[in-house]
Amino acid sequence: MIKKKVVMLGSFAVGKTSLVQRFVNSIFSEKYLTTIGVKIDQKIINIDNTEVNLLLWDIHGNDDYQKIKPAYIMGSSGCFIVIDGTRRSTLETGIELIETAKKTAPDSHIIILINKSDLKEDWDINDHDINEFKSQGFEVFETSAKTDNTVEHAFTRISELMLNK
Repeated sequence: MIKKKVVMLGSFAVGKTSLVQRFVNSIFSEKYLTTIGVKIDQKIINIDNTEVNLLLWDIHGNDDYQKIKPAYIMGSSGCFIVIDGTRRSTLETGIELIETAKKTAPDSHIIILINKSDLKEDWDINDHDINEFKSQGFEVFETSAKTDNTVEHAFTRISELMLNK
């Protein structure tokens, strides 16, 4: 079995914990619980007959008061940058976190998750923003932890990238 560390990075309340809980436990809660420090979950998945134990590091939100410690990112093979589609400010934080991830774990595969696709009519993020990420070579998934939209697909895809498949 292969173990891979995946970090969840983004502003506070973008849905990092909800995405992990949806993927690992198939649950969603409307209750907001802020993550303090880091919470680690794991899930074993099968990619082309290879068992992969994903160690999912759900890291506290990055904001003006609390910055993400590079030590949390070190050693990661995969990195999700989570952006709340309804809050444009989380896009800027996401861009900063991409740079932090590239410096701290240069070999880590980065995927952008624009979360809360169930609220797309309220999004402050537009197609131009998404295409900008794609033009830089990033894969972008529009996810919803609430409706389970593309959550499994995003975790499967990052696993494939980490296994170079």
